Amino acid sequence: MKQEINEKPLLKGLAINDKKAVETIYRENYNMVQSLIINNNGSADDAKDIFQEAMIVLYEKVRSGTFELNCQIKTYLYSVSKRLWLKRLQQLNRYAPPIEDPESTVSVDEEIEDHEKRDAEFEMMNKAISSLGEPCKSLLEAYYLQKQNMQVIAANFGYTNADNAKNQKYKCLMRLKKIFFAHYKNENGDG
Repeated sequence: MKQEINEKPLLKGLAINDKKAVETIYRENYNMVQSLIINNNGSADDAKDIFQEAMIVLYEKVRSGTFELNCQIKTYLYSVSKRLWLKRLQQLNRYAPPIEDPESTVSVDEEIEDHEKRDAEFEMMNKAISSLGEPCKSLLEAYYLQKQNMQVIAANFGYTNADNAKNQKYKCLMRLKKIFFAHYKNENGDG
């Protein structure tokens, strides 16, 4: 039971993206996931991808604030990684052997589904951003990805002041929203 007490601060750390917590979770669990993938028709690169995705699933869960982990972190990450890897093998039409469990796994189907839905939405958002055109695409990237403030953006994009840059950002966001929801409706067959 001692281990579970030690893991609460790790999960809290992960939720706020604390470097130490992330590194500890990585260090304590990566080799287990790597063995799982390599022993089941995967490569070291596959293991990195799958572990990264499993970490994202866990991160999204702890960020939600409503997540109660009722097993060890390693059991959870193992379960998520196993499900992701079996799915990947099926998509690649590779032989998916029954994976032997070194310990009990937890059901993570719902988490995987949420994660994949979010992935699909990110994909659509990327398409929407691509079809946004300039200067909107660069302006939104400067603000949201490069975390530049409005003064810097105004100077870089030739706006007279930060307020004008802010107005332009707002217009770009509205356009992006329109494009995204047009894509979204088409993809989901609502439109």
